[in-house]
Amino acid sequence: MRFRAERDSFADAVTWTARALPARPSLPVLAGMRLEALPGSSALRLSSFDYEVSARAEVEVGVEDPGAVLVSGRLLAEIVRNLPDAPVDVHADGARVLVTCGSARFTLLTLPIEDYPALPDMPDVSGSLSADSFAGAVRQVSPAASRDDTLPMLTGVNLAFSGDSLTLAATDRYRIAVRELWWKPQAAELEAAALVPARTLHDIARSLAGGTNVDVALSPAAAGGASGEGMIGFENNGRRTTTRLIDSDFIKYRSRFPEESASRAKVATAPLMEAVKRVALVADRNTPLRLSFSEREVVLEAGSGDDAQAAEALDVEFSGEPIRVAFTPDYFLDGLAAVHTETAHIDFTLATKPVVISDVPGDDDRPPEFRYLVMPLRVS
Repeated sequence: MRFRAERDSFADAVTWTARALPARPSLPVLAGMRLEALPGSSALRLSSFDYEVSARAEVEVGVEDPGAVLVSGRLLAEIVRNLPDAPVDVHADGARVLVTCGSARFTLLTLPIEDYPALPDMPDVSGSLSADSFAGAVRQVSPAASRDDTLPMLTGVNLAFSGDSLTLAATDRYRIAVRELWWKPQAAELEAAALVPARTLHDIARSLAGGTNVDVALSPAAAGGASGEGMIGFENNGRRTTTRLIDSDFIKYRSRFPEESASRAKVATAPLMEAVKRVALVADRNTPLRLSFSEREVVLEAGSGDDAQAAEALDVEFSGEPIRVAFTPDYFLDGLAAVHTETAHIDFTLATKPVVISDVPGDDDRPPEFRYLVMPLRVS
């Protein structure tokens, strides 16, 4: 195999493909990246796979001799990120691969390509949506997913497809983040759900090209139309990723949101976030952030007694009986940070009951697109 590639596009494709490599591969070959120069084509196909997540990218190159090799993916990614500004020549010769760029030369050992597993086929496309909207929605809900691998169901983001509506939801039992958005399904009657590992979905969303669309592909098992292993695929800008789904049903979360609120605050999102960050400087992991809402202001406090203390007051619009609640600062900040409107609603029932943070749509008749339920802390 021999080809010549433009440095920046080659390095970008290698770096993107390497992100799916396992940190601790169960088999040595799974640390490899497969490079295949296609015969009769100017495309180089790069692949990585760990039996859970697969990634495949294509880049235009000058193919002199087609073929395929398997090399250490992380090492290749480190090399191409540091190459000088010149075309890259790659030549496979037996058990070695020579990478030449300007005066820089690297020799890599190959891995046994015959032992490398075949990548799963991409399912048929189920629909598409704006890559920017999808990436934004994932950023809003993924912080609420649990990091505790002993409860796999809570480590995922649930994607619920219903007609032209797509709802993303995640929870770690102490909070629930939900974002609803529009998408364009291939079949208008599609009803399906897919529980995707949150870390994988976050990486996929982060790598999407802005100003484009992303195609979403559900396996028949994921779409509820057949038995077999559930899988979902995403394709964007000539790059595709597949991942196995978490084999579990997501919690019935909608009933956890209160149907009515006893009081509501309308706050300027950014100023409240900055005030929370300042006051929380004196709060460690076990110190609550206390908020007291009254008719015209909210008072934020942290620390007490002999500990460091902080307090700050902000103007708010408030209706209902005054209320005092306490939160883990990071949990409260995650909810505020996910609100993409200049103002946010905070709805209360009782000081010990769930609080709901939501965006404020421009049209008062529209429901919020994002909702974040968080459990307050009990404080004396």
